[in-house]
Amino acid sequence: MNASFVVLFLLAVGLLQWLAREYHLQFDWTHAHRHSLAPASIAVVERLAEPLKVIAFASQRGETRRIVQDMVGRYQKYKPDIQMEFVNPDTAPERVRDAGVQFEGELVFEYGAARESLSPAQFNEENFTNALTRLGHRGERWVIFLGGHGERSPDKRANFDLSTWATQLHKRGFKTKTFSLGDHPQIPENTTVLIIAGPRTRLLAGEVKEIQNFLNRGGNLLWLHDPGPLYGLEPLSESLGVEFQPGVIVDPASESISGNAAAIVIAQYGTHPVVRNFSDNTVFPQAGGISLNAPEGWQGSVLMDTRSSSWSETGSLQGPVQLDQGKDIRGPLNLAVALMRNQDKFTGSEERYMDRPPAEPSTQTEPREPGRETAQPWNGEQKHEQRIVVFGNGNFLANAYIANAGNLDLGMSLINWLSQDDAYVSIPIKTARDRTLNLSRSAQIAIATGFLVVLPLLMVGSGVFIWLRRRRR
Repeated sequence: MNASFVVLFLLAVGLLQWLAREYHLQFDWTHAHRHSLAPASIAVVERLAEPLKVIAFASQRGETRRIVQDMVGRYQKYKPDIQMEFVNPDTAPERVRDAGVQFEGELVFEYGAARESLSPAQFNEENFTNALTRLGHRGERWVIFLGGHGERSPDKRANFDLSTWATQLHKRGFKTKTFSLGDHPQIPENTTVLIIAGPRTRLLAGEVKEIQNFLNRGGNLLWLHDPGPLYGLEPLSESLGVEFQPGVIVDPASESISGNAAAIVIAQYGTHPVVRNFSDNTVFPQAGGISLNAPEGWQGSVLMDTRSSSWSETGSLQGPVQLDQGKDIRGPLNLAVALMRNQDKFTGSEERYMDRPPAEPSTQTEPREPGRETAQPWNGEQKHEQRIVVFGNGNFLANAYIANAGNLDLGMSLINWLSQDDAYVSIPIKTARDRTLNLSRSAQIAIATGFLVVLPLLMVGSGVFIWLRRRRR
C-alpha cells in the first residue's frame, strides 16, 4: 500500500512538472488587474504587423532585468514575435555607444527601420505603450492649429486652451504647431490636419481663401466652432454645406446628470468610424447645433446628435429655461458632422508630400524642416481620401473639460481618423491603472478622528486600566 502511494505521488509530481513546462498559464487576481495589460495596450500591440525587437541595456546587478522581462512578457502574450535581448553595458560598451544609450536599464525598440528609446525613469505601461504607438504610426504627422485670431492654443494652459490634448498628441507621435497666416501666407504642404479652434476675431479674406485653397489641395480639417459669430469664415461654411444653428443646446435630461442644462451629455453614438466602438459618455458644455447639406462629390454623415428632449435655446441661459415654440429649435440636433471624399491629390509628375518635410526650405518655415527627403513621386495610381469634421463645440477638448468622461478618448479618435490612422481610431487612451483612493470629506474626517483621537484615547485608557488593576494587587 505504501509503495503504491509513493508511485502515484511520483507520477502526480511528474505530470505536474510536464504540464508546467508545456502549458504556461497565469492568473492575475490583484485589485484592478495591476499585473495585466490594459485594453489600450493590448489593442496597440496587436496592431503591430511586423516583428518587434526590444533591447534592454541592463547589467546583471539588481532587479532591472527581471522587471523588464516581466513587462515585455505581458506584451509577448499578445504578440509572440516580440524578441527580447539583454545587453550588459559593462561587457559590451561598443553596443552602448552605437545605440546612443545614456542610462543603465534603458530600452531600445526596433520596428522595421524605426527606433524608439525608453529611459528607466519612463519605464511603465503607459510609456511602453506610447512608444509602441509611435512605432506603429511611423513618419512625422503635423497637426497645425490656426492662430492669430484668439483661437484656443495647444501651447497655453488656460482653461480655454488645448494644451492637455496637445500633450497627449505628442505622446502618441503627433507634432503640433500654432500657425499664423499673417506670418506665412500659405499652409504647409505637409500638414496632416488643420485645426480651426474657436477664433475670437475676424479672419481676413485672404486667410479664408488660403484655408479654402488648402481644402482644394486635399487637406484634412477639424473645425471646432463655438456658438456665436463665424468671424469671417462664412465662405468656408458655405463651401462645406455646413450651417450653424443659432442658440445654445440645452437638455433637461443632461441637466440631471451634469447639473447644467447647457452641458450636453452624449451616451449613444452612430456608426461613423470615429465613434463606432465608443461606449463612454462625453460632455459638451455650451454647444451649438449643426445642419449639413453635403456638396457634390462629398459624402456627409452625422457623427453624433442630441436627445429628442433637447432644443437650441436662443434666449438667455440665466435661470430656468424652457422651449419657446416658433423661436427655439427642437431636438434632436446634430453636434458634429463629417465629410469625406476620394480624389487624386496631384496629377502628372508632381511630388506627393506625405508625412515627411520636403528637402528644400521655403517661405513655409514651419512645420517644414530642411534637409529631409520627400516622399516618393506620385505614380498615378494612389488615391487621397480627404476628411473633414465640424463640431458645434470646442469646450469638450479644452483643458477645463477634457478630463470629463470620454472626452479625451474622443479627441484622440478624431485626430487618428482625420490623419487616416484608421487602425488606431478606436483605441482607448487609459493605459495606466488608477491606483488613487478617493475619499469623501466625511470619510476623511472619520478616519482622522479614529486614528488621531479614538485610538490614542483607547490606548491611554487601557494603560490606565492596567495600571489601576496592578495597584490594587
